[in-house]
Amino acid sequence: MTFPRASGVLLHPTSLPGPHGSGDFGPAAHHFVDWLVAARQSLWQILPLGGIGPGNSPYMSSSAFAGNLLLVDLAELQQRGWLDESDLQPETGFSDERIHFDAVAPWRMARLQKAATRFANLPSAADQIDYASFCLHHATWLEDYALYMTLAELHAGRDWCDWPAPLARRDAQALRQASSQQAERLAFWKFGQWCFYRQWKALRAYANARGVKIVGDAPIFIAYQSAEVWARPELFELDASGRASVVAGVPPDFFSATGQRWGNPLYRWSAHAAEGFSWWTERIRRVFELVDIVRIDHFRGFAAHWEIPAGEPDAVRGRWQPGPGAALFHAIEAALGALPIIAEDLGQITPDVDALRHAFGLPGMRIFQFAFGEDGDAGNAYLPHNYEANTVAYTGTHDNNTTQGWWAEASPALRQQVLDYLGADNDKDIHWQLIRAASASVADTVIHPLQDVLGLGGEHRMNLPGQGTGHWGWRFDWGQVRALHAERLAHFGVLYGRV
Repeated sequence: MTFPRASGVLLHPTSLPGPHGSGDFGPAAHHFVDWLVAARQSLWQILPLGGIGPGNSPYMSSSAFAGNLLLVDLAELQQRGWLDESDLQPETGFSDERIHFDAVAPWRMARLQKAATRFANLPSAADQIDYASFCLHHATWLEDYALYMTLAELHAGRDWCDWPAPLARRDAQALRQASSQQAERLAFWKFGQWCFYRQWKALRAYANARGVKIVGDAPIFIAYQSAEVWARPELFELDASGRASVVAGVPPDFFSATGQRWGNPLYRWSAHAAEGFSWWTERIRRVFELVDIVRIDHFRGFAAHWEIPAGEPDAVRGRWQPGPGAALFHAIEAALGALPIIAEDLGQITPDVDALRHAFGLPGMRIFQFAFGEDGDAGNAYLPHNYEANTVAYTGTHDNNTTQGWWAEASPALRQQVLDYLGADNDKDIHWQLIRAASASVADTVIHPLQDVLGLGGEHRMNLPGQGTGHWGWRFDWGQVRALHAERLAHFGVLYGRV
C-alpha cells in the first residue's frame, strides 16, 4: 500500500502531562492533537496500547487485545458521577517528569475499582446498553481476559501453569465455578476495558476529525503471562507442563553484545497454519479497530525468528528458525483486504525479509542514527540518499537515544561524518538538522520523536534495549514546548511537501 507524503510525531500517551502520575486519554491528549494540527502534522505514532508487563514495558502485555487501564482518564469517570472530586487529589510522590509506576499503578487501579462499583450500583440505561454492547462485541477475547486477570490476582502472580491443574488446564467445570464465584471481579475487568475503549474511541475520533491519523504498534510476540497463552496454549511452543520450551529474542547486535533475551513464548506456526491463521487475522482486525495505521514490531520474525532455549540466560546461544512467511499475510489480506501496515525491519535483515516486505508492498523503516559508522559507507541503507519512497524515516525510535543524547556520545569522527553529510559548519540545533534531513528525503513518511522536536538530552530517552528496568517512564511538560517547535515542523512540512 502506498502512503501519502506526510509527517508526524512519536509520543506514547503515558508520556503526556496530567495531574494523576502518568499521561492518559484526558484533556492533555486532546490538547496534543490540537498541537499536532498547529504543527501541520497528520500522524500521531504511539507505542502498543496494551497493559504493561515486566519492567513496565508495553511490549509485554497481559493480553494481545486488552487496553492499558492506566490510560483511563479518571476525570471523565468523575464527571459521570462514578468518582468524587476528592478521589482525584494526587498523592505526594507523583512526578511531572517521570512515571513512578509503583505508586501510580495501585493509585489509579483503586480509583478504577471505586468507579466500577458505583457504575454497577447506579448505571444509567444508556450506559447499561453501551456496556452490554461492548461486552458482546468483544466477547471472543474479553471473557478469557477478565477470567485470566482475576485468576492471576487470586494466585498472587504465579505462572498460570502453576495454578491448580483444573484452572491451568482450563477444565470447563472449574472455569464455570471460578466465573460464578468471582463474578464481581470479572465485572471490574470488563468495566475497565469498556472505559478504555470508550475513551480511546472518542480521542481517536477527535484526532481523525482534525486530519490526524493514529499510527499504532503491534508487537509480534506476546507475554507468557497473558490471557491468550493461557487460553490457547496449543498455538505456542510450550512443553508438557505448559512452560515455554524456547523463548524469543534477537542475537548480538548494535544494542547488546549478548543479544536481547525477551523471554516471550514463540508461536507454534504449524498450529496457526492449520487453522488458517485465524488467531492472527482476528488480532490484526482488532488492532485496526483502534488505530488507522499499524506498525508491526520485529517484522523480520515472520521470515525467521531467533529461538533461544528457555534455560539460557542471554540470547547468544540461539538459532534462526523459519517463520510463517507469505502464508500469514496472504491469509490476513484474504480476510481483511490490503491494510496500511508498516514493517519494522530493523536488525539483521536478510534477503528473505526484504522479499517478504516487498511482496506485500509494505514500507520499511530507516533510522538516521544508524546511517553513520567507522567505515563511512555511502551505500548505507539508512542514509537519506539511499531511501526509497515507500519508507518511514525516523531520526530515532523509542529504543534509540534522543538525537541530543546520541550526539553527546558520538565520537569526533562520527560527528564530522554527520556534519559533512548535512553540509553543516557546526552542530547548532543538531536535532533540527536531522529532522530537516529526514523531512527533505524521498521517504513518503517521516516521524519525529517528541524528544527530538524539543531538543532533549539522553536522560529523556524512552527505553534502552537489553535493560529490564528503569525505562518507559518519561513524561514531558507543556512548559517545555514553545511556539517555535510547531512553527518549524509546519515550515518543514510545507517546504518538503508533507502538508
